Amino acid sequence: MHSCERPGPGDHPRNVPVEFHANLEVFPQVAYTGPGIRIGLHVQRRKFLRYAGIGAALAGGLAGCKEGPTPAPSKPAASRVWKWKMVTTWPKNFPGLGSGAEFLAEQINVMSGGRIHVEVYGAGELVPAFEIFDAVESGSAQMGHGSAYYWKGKYPALQFFSTAPFGMTAMEMNSWLYHGGGMQLWQKAYDRFGLVAAASGNTGVQMAGWFNKEVNSLDDLKGLKMRIPGLAGEVLKRAGGTPVNLPGGELFTALQSGAIDATEWVGPYNDLAFGLHKIARYYYYPGWHEPGTAMECFINKAAFEALPEDLQRMVLNACRVANQDMLAEYIARNNDALETLVNEHHVELRKLPVEVTERFGVLSEEVTAELASNDDLAREIFDSYRNFLKKSRAWAEISERAYLNLRAG
Repeated sequence: MHSCERPGPGDHPRNVPVEFHANLEVFPQVAYTGPGIRIGLHVQRRKFLRYAGIGAALAGGLAGCKEGPTPAPSKPAASRVWKWKMVTTWPKNFPGLGSGAEFLAEQINVMSGGRIHVEVYGAGELVPAFEIFDAVESGSAQMGHGSAYYWKGKYPALQFFSTAPFGMTAMEMNSWLYHGGGMQLWQKAYDRFGLVAAASGNTGVQMAGWFNKEVNSLDDLKGLKMRIPGLAGEVLKRAGGTPVNLPGGELFTALQSGAIDATEWVGPYNDLAFGLHKIARYYYYPGWHEPGTAMECFINKAAFEALPEDLQRMVLNACRVANQDMLAEYIARNNDALETLVNEHHVELRKLPVEVTERFGVLSEEVTAELASNDDLAREIFDSYRNFLKKSRAWAEISERAYLNLRAG
């Protein structure tokens, strides 16, 4: 249509194609903008703005039809591109965890239409695995991908935002974070470090670990040097063992050399990829220590607040997508990997003795209660976690557990 012609029937604004990142034509949408913030986007208002904008453009074009040269259209301002670095505690592209960081970066890059470009660096590429917190806090990187129990030296109560022994499952953890006040408390804890907190994955229930000797009683734990992080490490210590905190990339060598006697990592999917079956004979369950471990993406707050509001929302919503995707991947992959470990590599699958798990349960109550006494925020986090767990456990008894018992026959 020429700029001075009247619009024909096919040129009605209703027939002008407009691209959307989400289908805002069908239902009212709800955008997640961060802890405690939700903004509804109503369909009719969006339609009105779209049509009003198109109508104004057409009217402006017709009003400008007069004799004389038509002024050249002004060039649109170049869109700014924010280039971010994401540092991780995982080996580059390691299945589940490292690939989860890559998946998150891809979601942000695509959702933003290229306005943000996130480059992922594995552990040791820019900074060592356990120094990524400092790197993001200082602003030398904009994002970090890890799990909050690695930062217990910064603030011990952060461990509740990863997992707690005999604590919440993945579903319960996500429910607490998104609908039980957990995310607000996590952000409150990270405010002191100038960081924005976001859950970005979950492993589900883990395995109890790899051992080179059988565990038949509590006596077998005495003097045991085991890689086990977080609150569970303190539980093992009180049971007579020696907890060691190592990044994933060092586990194989440490176990092979005898620097440690046992290790837990995640579960069959990740453990097979690391080749832990080559250096340990016994594979124990259940994962009493990590029943639903949350991964995190923490963001330098100044870098986050420099983004326009729409990009802030995209980043946080991308984290939610990555959070669900990682859990789904672990559930899909773990059993196949376990069958490979048992049937092809002849790993001996063992269940921890009741005597051991019962003792771990008692010690876990002591450890978490003591942690809560450190300060007011730690008490607030602990009380929120414990109260939500109590409610979710009551519901699980007549829902998840009842159904699983029924399915088992």
